[in-house]
Amino acid sequence: MQTLWQDLRYGLRMMFKKPGLTAVAVLTLALGIGANTAIFSVVDAVLLRRLPFPDPDRLMLIFNTAPQLGYPQAPIPYGTFIDIGEQNQVFERMGAWELWDNNVNLSGDGEPEQVRRALVSANLFSTLGVEPIYGRTFLPEEDKADSPPVAVISEGLWKRRFGADPSLIGNQLILHTRSYTVIGIMPSTVTFPASGTAPEVWLLLSQVEVPWWNRENRGSHDFGVIARLKQDVSISQAQAEMDTIARRLEQEYPQSNTGFGIQAVRLHHQTVRNIRQSLMILLAAVAFVLLIACTNVANILLARATSRRKEIALRVVMGASRWRVIRQLLTESVLLSLIGGALGVLLALWGIEAFAAVPSGKPDVYSPSVIAPDQIGLNSQVLGFTFALSLVVGIVFGLVPALQASKVDLNQTLKEGSAKASGGSRQARTRSVLVVCQVALSVVLLVGAGLMIKSFLRLQQIDPGFNTANVLTARIILPGSRYYRPSRQREFFETAMQRIRSLPGVLATGITKGLPLSEDDDGRFIQIEGQPPAPPGQWNLSKFHYVSADYFRAIGIDLVDGRLFDERDTFDARVVGIINETFARRFLPGENPIGKRVNPGDRGWYEIVGVVKDAKFTALQEGPMPEIYATYFQGFNLEMTMVVRTQSDPGGLIGSISQEVLAVDRDQPIAHIQTMSDRLASSVARPRYDATLLALFALLALFLAAVGIYGVVSYSVSQRTHEIGIRMALGAQRSDLLSLVLRHGMVLIIFGLATGVAAALALTRLMSNLLYGVSATDPTTFVLITLLLGAVGMAACYIPARRAMKVDPMVALRFE
Repeated sequence: MQTLWQDLRYGLRMMFKKPGLTAVAVLTLALGIGANTAIFSVVDAVLLRRLPFPDPDRLMLIFNTAPQLGYPQAPIPYGTFIDIGEQNQVFERMGAWELWDNNVNLSGDGEPEQVRRALVSANLFSTLGVEPIYGRTFLPEEDKADSPPVAVISEGLWKRRFGADPSLIGNQLILHTRSYTVIGIMPSTVTFPASGTAPEVWLLLSQVEVPWWNRENRGSHDFGVIARLKQDVSISQAQAEMDTIARRLEQEYPQSNTGFGIQAVRLHHQTVRNIRQSLMILLAAVAFVLLIACTNVANILLARATSRRKEIALRVVMGASRWRVIRQLLTESVLLSLIGGALGVLLALWGIEAFAAVPSGKPDVYSPSVIAPDQIGLNSQVLGFTFALSLVVGIVFGLVPALQASKVDLNQTLKEGSAKASGGSRQARTRSVLVVCQVALSVVLLVGAGLMIKSFLRLQQIDPGFNTANVLTARIILPGSRYYRPSRQREFFETAMQRIRSLPGVLATGITKGLPLSEDDDGRFIQIEGQPPAPPGQWNLSKFHYVSADYFRAIGIDLVDGRLFDERDTFDARVVGIINETFARRFLPGENPIGKRVNPGDRGWYEIVGVVKDAKFTALQEGPMPEIYATYFQGFNLEMTMVVRTQSDPGGLIGSISQEVLAVDRDQPIAHIQTMSDRLASSVARPRYDATLLALFALLALFLAAVGIYGVVSYSVSQRTHEIGIRMALGAQRSDLLSLVLRHGMVLIIFGLATGVAAALALTRLMSNLLYGVSATDPTTFVLITLLLGAVGMAACYIPARRAMKVDPMVALRFE
């Protein structure tokens, strides 16, 4: 310990002796370690940390599978959930939640608002193994339609709306004009189930005001299911039993279950499936940045070790062993790295908020979130990672310079004037190899960033099929207890739209059940008149939306053939529908669809009266789906989205629109207020985030590589000053010197580019499924990145080459 203390004090003195080099090295390491710390904090919270439930590895999500219909994972019908619960022998408990109906109006004291609700079975919380901070959870005997309505609320809603009043337990909550008794308050760590915003209210499925399911309903895939494995039961055993149950149900209910399998997936695996690969790529990118930073610092230490060769030789003469010299130099490099790591933690604190805002991509009801954003940050695990990373980095970048410096030729080094010796060919080769590695790593990172940027630009060029300019959307949910009759629903929406349409600047107003680029997913198995019914398991599948007559004008979807809905399409009139172009091409190829009839399974046969353009319903990068539009006059619609097109920015009309809705029903709020431009931007938030961060890391790598190339070439010029003077004295022209220096630097760059291109061709294939419209080996990107890095490398070589051209021969000949 005494020797270590001496080494530390001596190392600090050496660092302060060269403050400029020390500052460059520390800042370089801080950038690399800080970026790694920030990204690792997200990886730790999302991928590595155990889920906040007892024995989380035994929690499984259960899905239907129907790959032949384009659904590798699909929700479970309520009847299938009951059957699995009764027939399985591998699960201790099972719970379910309804996937689509996820908002409710909260009224009473204060302004009415929409809050996110979760409709769950009574045993969901016991399956998860979570307890409330106040009160209790649902009891099995409460899971009945005739039981007094009860609710569990979130800690966030309890604090925000009710001032964290403990006496709220046992009091009433007005949801959709119906009173619920608050029985429990869940801690903020419980965010299950959520595909975006965490629930604020949990209600029992059996007590919803308009129940629309029962055990016999096997065609509506509406439910997520979670189960807890029994002790000592493996996932393979659980999956084998699910396969057995799926075959049994297929035999019992061929009309609804043919072609549907059942899959069991570990909860943690499912919750991170949309983000795992993206985070791994970002983690690899910052690791590359750190490696490039390490090579820079290693080059700095190599140059510094060369200037200390005489000091090291004196140490050896006085009896120091080679191990003693290496230990001293490693102590200095580790000390440098720890200081860089400490500064990196400060940089991570600044950048962690941006990195923690990583979007998960399009909403996915199949991957319920269990990670709260406030759980991402610096903790003991992250700080431990940073400390360990700093130690490893200090050893890695300090080991090669220490090994090189400890090999000294005492006779040559102790001669007069050898302090300015070239440092030996070994050091020169090592520095050259490090530069080649820097360039190669930079190529891989820049190519990856270039591919992501090009992919994102291709996404932005996609025509969504509708006009996003000056369009505002807002969701309205009507309580079923008050608006159970379709006539009441139509009266409310017609009155509200008429009032909003009269506002200054409003061009068109419509409503829809399914909005483009949303998580709404109403798929129907359809039958085409004149075509034989599809066999079980091979149904024709189409999206189905209820819309108002002016919806297409409001959203900006153009009519291709036929007509749109109008005043003729009342509730008692013949049932009509409008299809999109993909529907016509897939199910009615080569035919005139106008006048044809289709049956989506609710009100019988729909006569097609119009064809509209395709619109991207789920995501820009996904192909269009067949779609049927029906007039909301002929359906049952409690939850609709209002679409308002204005002459200018619609943001200023939000307050007025809300007031007009409240004027129709004072307990009716609007929520999920968003422009279609923002919705379109949100749909590409994931690729934009990835491309932006990769571009940032790639630019940092490019800068560090340029600094590294400049440093090596500049050091080489300074060491060859005497040689340059001799060449000039013998008649060498300035152009000859320029060519000499550039050739030395460009040879290293070309080797680095060749190595980097080969590595990029292999590594970029791992990110191919994150790209859209771009090959992982896109030649244009590879060529442009090679030319860019070559140009930057040449510029980094040119500056010291210019200095070599200005050397005074008389001064150079007296050098050393």
